[in-house]
Formats: sequence, C-alpha cells, structure tokens
Amino acid sequence: MIRLLISDFDGTLVDTFRANYLAYSEALRLAGIRISEEEYRQYFGLRFDDFMSRLGITDPSLRSEIRDAKSEAYIRNFDSLRVNRHLLQLLRRHRASGGLTAIASTSRERNLLAALRHIEAIDDFDLILAGDSVAKGKPDPEIYLRVLRHFGLRPADAIAFEDSTAGITAAEAAGIPVLRIQL
Repeated sequence: MIRLLISDFDGTLVDTFRANYLAYSEALRLAGIRISEEEYRQYFGLRFDDFMSRLGITDPSLRSEIRDAKSEAYIRNFDSLRVNRHLLQLLRRHRASGGLTAIASTSRERNLLAALRHIEAIDDFDLILAGDSVAKGKPDPEIYLRVLRHFGLRPADAIAFEDSTAGITAAEAAGIPVLRIQL
C-alpha cells in the first residue's frame, strides 16, 4: 500500500524555469556574465555550486554575492511560477485521505519555503527537505533515504514524482518507484 507521496519541486510540482532564469540572469550580471534562456536550460536543476563551477566562477565571495542576489531576484519573479495543479491536487487528496506527503528538492530551503508560501501549498506537506539539508545532491539518493527514515517507511510504501534524470536516478537508487512528470 502506498502511504507516502514524495514530490520534487522545480520542474515537477512547479515550473520554476522562468523565475529561476530571470533571477540568475540578474544575479550573474554581478560577474559580468550574460546568459540566454537557451544556455541556462542546460544548467537548470544543478546545485548552485555545480552551476557556478560550470560557469567558471570560483571566487567564494563572488559566489556568495551571486547566491544572495539570485535569492532576492527569485522572490521578485514568483509571478512567473506555474503550478502543476493536477499533481498538487493529487498530493492534497492523498493527504486528506490520511496519506503522507513530502517534498524532496535540490532548491535552497529559503527559496523553496518562500515559493511554497507564494503558491499557498506550504501546509500541504508533512515533510519538506531542501537541497541544503543534505550533503550530496541528486542523483545521490541521500534526500530520498532521509525522507524514508523520517517516516520509518520502506521504499515500497512510497512513490516519487520527478522530472529530471538526476532526480529519477536518486529515487530509483533509494528503491522508490518513480513517475516522470513533464510540465
């Protein structure tokens, strides 16, 4: 019996691409970097440090400035968020019927919680785990294993919803059946 539904956030529960792109575009100007939507698409979903490394930004203080500027700009662009209403409704119905729900996201906790508040979904989850709460990002299964441990459940008791190859790999490595979501 499925007791727990676990959703990724970016690209699964909410299409955050445009809001993230606009925020990073603004923040990267601090480093004199201009990035097109097409270029950003190849980096979308990477953890911040991996993204900065791929752009060749190694200075820790510049990374910190970009991170802070991106967070502020991201919140200003929340009107660009597109909620996957069908998945959110499924999660809400599951929870209303006594099931458990969780978010397992690579997003920073600050950004994730702000976005969940904005879409009025923060109270729809029994557990919210963000990328900065784990040592290793997806495709490592750490975040999914922590969700299972938190609830004391087996992988067969859960289903994960993911959009990316890294997320699918993480869920599968944790032994959790996964459904690919495309927005």
